[in-house]
Amino acid sequence: MVPPLALDIDGTLTTASGRIDARVFELLPHWDAPVVLATGKAFPYPVALAHFLGRAETVIAENGGVVHVDGETAVLGDPEAPRAVVEAFRERGGDPGWGDRDTVNRWRETEVALSLDADETLLREVAAAAGGDVEVVDTGYAYHVKSTGVSKGRGLERVADALGIDPGEFVAIGDSENDVSTFAVAGESYAVANADGAARDAADIVLAESYTDGTAGVLADLRKRSE
Repeated sequence: MVPPLALDIDGTLTTASGRIDARVFELLPHWDAPVVLATGKAFPYPVALAHFLGRAETVIAENGGVVHVDGETAVLGDPEAPRAVVEAFRERGGDPGWGDRDTVNRWRETEVALSLDADETLLREVAAAAGGDVEVVDTGYAYHVKSTGVSKGRGLERVADALGIDPGEFVAIGDSENDVSTFAVAGESYAVANADGAARDAADIVLAESYTDGTAGVLADLRKRSE
């Protein structure tokens, strides 16, 4: 049997240009084990991807702030502290960087994401001044201001418990520092070649191929191993 998967989306199931790789729709619909989509994106995004893949909507969104499994949604992150940090960032002249039509945060329930064009130094200074309940995570696609008490790894533990699966049975694939906690929980972890330093250091194996090329290679190997 193939193992259950915990898959990041951006940088892991996408091309270098940020598009969902068409191969995802060949690789994942018929994977004969649970597939958890674990992302920093707002809740609707992984739900929609799971829907179009024809898979159960088993997702970890907003870096663990929202978890949906077996038809139940748990909102785990506290949005108040992250929103207060971003408001203080604005008051000190910071610009979140999305313009007036911010669809990045429109459906976000537990954290706030800022463009990589935002002033990172100022953002981290404001977050540090807010105390230990909030942190800034750089996913390579945005700066996420989130509660320290939530993570993708803790989300995976919750999903595994709901599904009656040992977290150590999962294979995790990702590309950035927000995947480090997932790698720690899963029994086997892979960083695609485009991964940042934190993910590369935490993964069991760093792949030679980037983006979906790396992910596709792992899935092919897992299928062969299960035969």
